[in-house]
Parts: sequence; C-alpha cells; structure tokens
Amino acid sequence: MSTNYLQGRRIAVGVGGGIAAYKVGDLIRELKRQGASVRAAMTKAAQEFITPLTLQSLSGQPVLTDYFDVTQEEQFGHLHLARWADAFVIAPATADLLARIRLGLANDAVTTPLLAFRGPVLLAPAMNTAMWENPATQENVRALLLQPRFRVVGPGVGPLADGDVGAGRLAELPELIEAANALGAAGPLAGKKVLVTAGPTQEPIDPVRFVSNPSTGKMGLAVAEVARARGASVTVVLGPVGDVPRDGLDVVPVRTAEQMLAAVMARVESADVFVAAAAVSDWKPAAPSDKKTKKGEGPEALQLVRTPDVLATASKKVHANARRPLLVGFAAETHDVVDYAKEKLQKKRLDFIVANDVTQEGAGFGTDTNRVTILGADGSRQDVAGEKREVASRLWDIVAAHGFAR
Repeated sequence: MSTNYLQGRRIAVGVGGGIAAYKVGDLIRELKRQGASVRAAMTKAAQEFITPLTLQSLSGQPVLTDYFDVTQEEQFGHLHLARWADAFVIAPATADLLARIRLGLANDAVTTPLLAFRGPVLLAPAMNTAMWENPATQENVRALLLQPRFRVVGPGVGPLADGDVGAGRLAELPELIEAANALGAAGPLAGKKVLVTAGPTQEPIDPVRFVSNPSTGKMGLAVAEVARARGASVTVVLGPVGDVPRDGLDVVPVRTAEQMLAAVMARVESADVFVAAAAVSDWKPAAPSDKKTKKGEGPEALQLVRTPDVLATASKKVHANARRPLLVGFAAETHDVVDYAKEKLQKKRLDFIVANDVTQEGAGFGTDTNRVTILGADGSRQDVAGEKREVASRLWDIVAAHGFAR
C-alpha cells in the first residue's frame, strides 16, 4: 500500500462464528502493527472458536461479548464501540451474520454496535462454498453493497476446513489489511483538503515568560485525526503542545498568533474545510523584551495589545473568492455560551461554530471529553457529548451532510 490510512485509526473488529475466527488474531496483530487502535466484539458462536481472552491479549482492550452484561456495558458498551470506531471490519462474516446485518438486526455484541455505527464497514465473508453460492447469501451481499459504506473482501478460493474446495476461504491477511486501508482512502472525506488549527498560542513577555492559556490541543487534534481517518489530506497548524501523536498529519508548528495567522493565510484558500479549533491568545505584550525582565519594587503593570483574529481574517479573505472553504469555528466560553457563539458565527461569517462551556465538568481545556453545542448558519443546533474523538466524529458527520467548498 502507498499511503497508510491505518495509522492512528480506530478499528472495531466484529468476529462471526466460523472456523476462520482463529485467523482474526493475526488480523488484529497486523492492524496494530500498522498503527491502528483495535477493539473487538464477538458473537456467542465466535467464542466457540477463539476465546475473548485471546483477542483481549492481542488488542490490549476488553472484548465486547455480551451487551446484557452490566459490567461490560458500563465499561465499553455497544453504543460506545459504535461511537469510538472509525471503521468496522466483520471477519469472518458468516452467512448467518451477513443475513442479520442486511436485515438490520441487533441481537448480539456484533450486530448491535454495527447497527449504530455510521462509518465504513468491511465485510470479509468466510463459509462453506455451497453456503456462499446460495442465492440467498448472494442477494444479501448485493443488497449490502448498494449502501456505499459497505465493502467486501474475498472470499478466497481453495481447500476449506470441511474438505471441500472452492470459494469460501477468509481472505488472506495481506488482502484484509489492504482492504481495511482502502476504507480510509475511499472514506467520506477522500480527496478533500482539511486545514485545522489546534492548541494555544504563546505571546512572549520576555525570553522566559509569556501570555497563554491552558489549551492542550486535544480537541483540535481529534478533529484532525478523524478527518485523516476518513480519507482527507490534513494540515494542522499547531501551537506549542509538546509531544503529541502526529502520524498521518502535515503539522506546521507555530508559537504566536502572528505565526499562526501567516501559516493559515498561506493555506486556507486551497482548503475544502477550515476548522479553527486553536485557542489563540487574544492579547500580547505591547513591548516584549529580548532580555529577562527583572522584578522591581512595588506594583508593576504589563501593557497588552490585541493579537490578530486568525479566523476572522481568514474568513474575510476567502469570502472574497468565487470558491471558498467551509468554515468551522470554536468558541470556548464561561457564560452565555450559545449567545456568544451565535454572535461569532454571524460576525465572522462561518458555516458552523462549536461552542462549549469550559466551566462544565468533563469539558474544555485538558480533558479527554467534551460537551459542545454545534450551531449552523442555517439555524441548526446539535448538542454533542463524549470523548473528544467522538465529538470530532459527530462534527464531521454534520459537516459532510452539509457539503464542503461553497
């Protein structure tokens, strides 16, 4: 494969009850080697062929086997798996499992999260040749493939476990990995150029002090990672956040608001979507010193001036063009959150703004979760909560439904 779309991707593996289930361990191991995070779910029948403990050991994550189990549901329930994943791989996809997926059934630990999952799905059929060639199975596969998010890899042809020879073997590992990778290449953002700002800016007072904020860049990076997982080419103009995962992203490091503005203005016109998630400092020292400022006697004052508004400046520039990127802003507020966000949405001529009250528990700077309200210029409003990656996924669902370059 050329581009590795598996790097940094979250992949749910649903294991059906066929003899080929024993090969899923190798699939999980290779997906992880390629840089993906993997979580598995198993039907009851699958557990007759390979144990949940085996898949847990290989994936490093608990395995969903019973959504009626209170402990499992609390820790990593079926809906959480659907929200967590970027892609779903069903292997082996048995004849029974294919039929139930087509019907939209949700009666086990695989079909239930799959029914709630919105992203791309790779089906890897494996069964006896007669079962594969049965018109009912073929009709089920054809019906599923009418939905663009479903792909099929295999089955292979050769000797089967029951002694027959023919079509029905689980696709070989390299084919499975190539097909899983292709889900990203053909994702809903494939071919799109996404520009994201993330993290804080730092405005120097002197060589050892600066004006900044507590942003860690987690939300902006989650937005970038989900876009990448869905096939986009992603550039991140990233403020100083330290050592964070950057695989698959074109990262442009900056420190100050002026540097962030320059990096954005050089790239925004060629983007299909611009997401301004960075927490840009609104003020900077009027006269920064090139030497450490020594403490004096008595009170001291620091004169501040405004920094450039990166999003407003970029919006003004692209609105003058015949074609412009879709514009998404972020608003971190402490009160009157929706009112202030609506004002920014209109004033900066955005398509969407993501507002969050940073005083809420489990929201704002430095947390792994967020609680936001996504407001659209069309008057739409959606409240979203969960891990920042889940919030980012929902944001991209909304953006994709709206369309891209204007």
